[in-house]
Amino acid sequence: MKKAFLFGVAAAALIAGSASAAELKFKPGEDSRFHWDSYEKLKDIDLKGQQLTVFGPWLGPDQANVEAVLAYFAEATGADVRYTGSDSFEQQIMVDAEAGSAPNIAVFPQPGLASDMAKRGFLSPLPEGTADWVKDNYAAGQSWVDLGTFAGPDGNKNLYGFFYKVDVKSLVWYVPENFEDAGYEVPKTMEELKALTEKIAEDGETPWCIGLGSGAATGWPATDWVEDLMLRTQKPEVYDKWVSNEIPFNDPAVINAIDEFGWFARNDKFVAGGAGAVASTDFRDSPKGLFSSPPQCYLHHQASFIPAFFPEGTEVGTDADFFYMPPYASEDLGNPVLGAGTVWAITKESPAADALIKFLQTPIAHEVWMAQKGFLTPYKGVNTELFSDPTLKKMNDILLNATTFRFDGSDLMPGAIGAGAFWTGMVDYVGGKSAKDVADSIQSAWDKQK
Repeated sequence: MKKAFLFGVAAAALIAGSASAAELKFKPGEDSRFHWDSYEKLKDIDLKGQQLTVFGPWLGPDQANVEAVLAYFAEATGADVRYTGSDSFEQQIMVDAEAGSAPNIAVFPQPGLASDMAKRGFLSPLPEGTADWVKDNYAAGQSWVDLGTFAGPDGNKNLYGFFYKVDVKSLVWYVPENFEDAGYEVPKTMEELKALTEKIAEDGETPWCIGLGSGAATGWPATDWVEDLMLRTQKPEVYDKWVSNEIPFNDPAVINAIDEFGWFARNDKFVAGGAGAVASTDFRDSPKGLFSSPPQCYLHHQASFIPAFFPEGTEVGTDADFFYMPPYASEDLGNPVLGAGTVWAITKESPAADALIKFLQTPIAHEVWMAQKGFLTPYKGVNTELFSDPTLKKMNDILLNATTFRFDGSDLMPGAIGAGAFWTGMVDYVGGKSAKDVADSIQSAWDKQK
């Protein structure tokens, strides 16, 4: 994933744990906010004597969190559940699959690799009825079905991936005190966001902090902008065709989205330091202008991870807050949300593997992680009062109100494009090149990959 580098690259690690041996974090029946009935129903499944292996990307706290969830499945069914985490998951899962030693369940950080493995015959279709369940029970359910549906080795499409644990990117960050002092209100539409941008500039202030700097990966924050704006100016099918290059990168729809980003980023009055500073400002430093006195900017577009780079001691919800990057009222495209998430797939069939996918369709499987940390879900059947953090609950509300969800497009493009030509093209664009010239050069690079 393109965002993996954000927090540094750790030495390769492979750490295994037994969910079966883990103590249940929340005692069944004690906290009535949990859907304990969904846990009790699991006891009808007898998997005693069966081992279930799960391989995923999580180490550290997230490994402990996922093992805490899997412990409920193990306790209820009697299965011997073993989770292994690795920070070189993408490489290792392919090695294991080719060697015939794949785990029962693999947790992919993004669907691109899962799609490749389905095509090569390394994944099994999910149990019958799973697609209908996702469509009916996830907000923007058809989006999640589409994202987990891949072509198999025979070319036929099936649901191979179940999304569980997702992230939201369509966020704009601000400081409530600054808004209150200036009399600004949170915009509900893109038209209002643009009007607010112009109003802040008219008041002699700077609306936005935007930074694309990220070492060798400079340019990637602009890809999230363009993806969000594609979803707000085009139907989801057009976004999908762009990501797969069924329509060229230099299609007028894409050029328009790039220029929409330029409306914000290429106006000296709209950006802290002027448009010329956008490419050279490190993305980790760019939100700091929100917190200076007087403010150097009032708005910052970035995904849910960005508070890690806010000044120490900043409390989200009081010192800083966020709102959903709104859609255009004039476009009538609903509430599209851009994000990412992990895809659970069956890499070695067994009754326990099928049962685990069924377990992920229970409220308790989501609520146990919700009550811990670092988890969002589009599942409409959970009790959102169980979120341990009100910030996560607010982000989850954005997910639950989504009419369309789309995965980070650049993560789904070939690496040379999504983590290469697209990044550098955005740097060229904020440096003054036209959207058409930039889009032409990215399409030319894509053509060379074919």
